[in-house]
Amino acid sequence: MAKSFILSPSYPLLLLSSLLLFVHPIAASVHDYGGVKFTRKGNAFVLHGGSEGLYSSLPNPNASASAANGDSFIRFEKITLRRPEEAATSSKDTDLIKVQAIVFEVEDRETIGGSAYGGQKAICCTSDLAKLGVCTQDNLIYRPSTQNPDWPQVFFASFTGKELVATLPSKSISITKTGMYNVYFIFCDPALKGLVIEGKTVWKNPTGYLPGRMAPLMNFYGLISLAFVILGIFWFSQYARYWREVLPLQNCITAVITLGMFEMALWYIEYAEFNKTGVRPMGITFWAVTFGTIKRTIARLIILLVSMGYGVVRPTLGGLSSKVQMLGATFFLASEVLELVENLGAINDLSGNARLFLVLPVAMLDAFFILWIFTSLSKTLDKLQSRRLMAKLDIYRKFTNALAVTVIVSVGWIGYEIYFKSTDVFNERWQRAWIIPAFWQVLTFSLLCVICVLWAPSQNSMRYAYSADSSEEFEREETLSLIKPGPFPSKETHQAAPLQPDMNPSLAGSNSGDNEEDKRD
Repeated sequence: MAKSFILSPSYPLLLLSSLLLFVHPIAASVHDYGGVKFTRKGNAFVLHGGSEGLYSSLPNPNASASAANGDSFIRFEKITLRRPEEAATSSKDTDLIKVQAIVFEVEDRETIGGSAYGGQKAICCTSDLAKLGVCTQDNLIYRPSTQNPDWPQVFFASFTGKELVATLPSKSISITKTGMYNVYFIFCDPALKGLVIEGKTVWKNPTGYLPGRMAPLMNFYGLISLAFVILGIFWFSQYARYWREVLPLQNCITAVITLGMFEMALWYIEYAEFNKTGVRPMGITFWAVTFGTIKRTIARLIILLVSMGYGVVRPTLGGLSSKVQMLGATFFLASEVLELVENLGAINDLSGNARLFLVLPVAMLDAFFILWIFTSLSKTLDKLQSRRLMAKLDIYRKFTNALAVTVIVSVGWIGYEIYFKSTDVFNERWQRAWIIPAFWQVLTFSLLCVICVLWAPSQNSMRYAYSADSSEEFEREETLSLIKPGPFPSKETHQAAPLQPDMNPSLAGSNSGDNEEDKRD
């Protein structure tokens, strides 16, 4: 008969993972449950207490009192459970109702839940399963892990009689195996409906309180901050050397580099503080997010303005100025809200639709930027080609190629990111998750480096600026190409040529057409 009891991961795993599908992986290492309520899932009431990647404790941890002392643990602190008064008054003095806490590694998820005779799967023990003698009715169903009989770790708090408050014993669970760990609070008796939990759990890795998937990002931001410093030294040295030749575009690039240096430095400080205390420093995080959003907005506007030929083949944007400003302001607001909610807000409480509501506007605005940029680039390249401004045309072609490569790589990486997240529902590849946000930082920094190389301040910077004389230069090149001097030109011929500008009427018409085009631009 005992063989009829089938442990299956499918149903309970889906119940538990449904709470994780849209949970941001980096909420905090100190999970605070301030008046949070349970949610009904199947025949159980469930509260997700946290999910983080943890590395195993070091063999010989340092005995110092610092956060990075080599220990890795999950600690339960001051967990209290309060049930509604009506639930307490309806209880008998002899009643004993349990609320269980379970800690398990994602590979042991098959040990949770079961069914009788292959029927409906459940998290809580049903009367049919209790008759089989494999579990106790109204208790969590689980069995020991095949790899470690001490896991999952399960302990409980109980309401006796008419008690309103129950306390979960303080407990520290040492982590001896690297993995993705989950904490759930579960009760099975519907009489506890409306139960509220308070207290916190503290999660710690051997090197500090940063979640395992975030720990590599602290070193990454340190390295990319150094990269920004090196880029800044190159750029500012060129800027100081040729400050008389600096273009407005180069001033904008200077602003982007400065904002990038501040952003990366703030992210490194934020991660270091997070690693030390286990709680995100909200002020530093806010400014890191804001500097980053301003930088991304200015960078997109610069690329758009360059693509439109502003300052190169056209002196003003004309009627497009208000549209460009509106697009930039909208992108800034949408990105700022999304980044603040993801880094400061309680993202665990956001449903999939709510998060999609924040992501979609940013994605649509990015797509609009890309479409407008490449459409404008095409027109600018045609103008430069028709006017035979070869120096400007060469730099624009290189710029176009760099943008095209960036877009292609971005699309490919988005596809990989979707595949990565869709095939890793239970975060089993958490040790590689940091690569996804790091890649975008590397890609944008690489594009910034290309732009800095193409438009670095130099003694020839002004050759790329807009000039009203560009049509005259084009006229002079056309004139020289049409004149076919003889093998022995006389001195009088050289002297007479400049005195007869109207010798080719068709050329004058071409010049006037270009001048009219410049005025329209």
